[in-house]
Amino acid sequence: MLSQKITATDIGFTHDDFAALLDKYDYHFSPGDIVAGTVFSLEPRGALIDIGAKTAAYIPIQEMSINRVDAPEEVLQSNETREFFILTDENEDGQLTLSIRRIEYMRAWERVRQLQAEDATVRSLVFATNRGGALVRIEGLRGFIPGSHISTRKPKEDLVGEELPLKFLEVDEDRNRLVLSHRRALVERKMNRLEVGEVVIGSVRGIKPYGAFIDIGGVSGLLHISEISHDHIDTPHSVFNVNDEVKVMIIDLDAERGRISLSTKQLEPEPGDMIKNRDRVYDMAEEMAAKYRENMRAKQQGAKAAAESEETLEVPAEEVVEELVAELAEVPEDLIPAATEEE
Repeated sequence: MLSQKITATDIGFTHDDFAALLDKYDYHFSPGDIVAGTVFSLEPRGALIDIGAKTAAYIPIQEMSINRVDAPEEVLQSNETREFFILTDENEDGQLTLSIRRIEYMRAWERVRQLQAEDATVRSLVFATNRGGALVRIEGLRGFIPGSHISTRKPKEDLVGEELPLKFLEVDEDRNRLVLSHRRALVERKMNRLEVGEVVIGSVRGIKPYGAFIDIGGVSGLLHISEISHDHIDTPHSVFNVNDEVKVMIIDLDAERGRISLSTKQLEPEPGDMIKNRDRVYDMAEEMAAKYRENMRAKQQGAKAAAESEETLEVPAEEVVEELVAELAEVPEDLIPAATEEE
């Protein structure tokens, strides 16, 4: 048998050629890229990932998830292939730092923007409170509920561990703010069971120069001063006291703005009865409301006139319109926590 000794010259491809070929086809990775990688070594506080670079990339344990991770095995498995976010450029050893957490944050913001666009109601557990309100988690992001948007008689500290229905008030990834409203979610749910022209019983929970706030089954409606009586009233304080039980009629439901508008004027058998003979107004409330509903049906073609009437009752924007839509500017910036948490 003839034996031959094969040399590099015979092959025409040396180790240097191979190294040069690797350099030629080496990928250039940049921070912010999302790449596929395979886990090949789990370590106590991180993992080594093969992403096709010359040196294995590294993911520290704090970058493995939005949620707390105590051991890499809770998130990763050996030989698992998945997406990774390139967090930092190569260090002095040529090693890249990766993150799964950043990908989860990106997708969480995308999801909450979608939920806000759908005007969805979400549910979440309160995990903490601060001086300004309560903290929850939505899709892994930290959300803030201002105290003025918590609709409960409980001290807010007692809400920890309680699940609340919530609506989105502000979703701002650039400012890292996710603000929600418990009150608006309750108002919407209550509105689904209410009708314009319906008589309801409530209690006066607050009085302002422009009207009274009436609690009707856990949500607040506005009885504007112009809808208290046909007779002129200088101030709602001259008619009502806080905690008074009242009978009112619903004249408008605005789900988008979370507003319920009420009237006792429309229930007056005679102009001025709310001031002169309130018991008569309450005794005849259902009868007067039935007449109001009949007039509504008869005036279905008068939608334009109704719209003009509603504009007349609009509270000026510079005033505090009502507690349901409290201005977020009233909440000190330092009390609104960032939606994403840096380790």
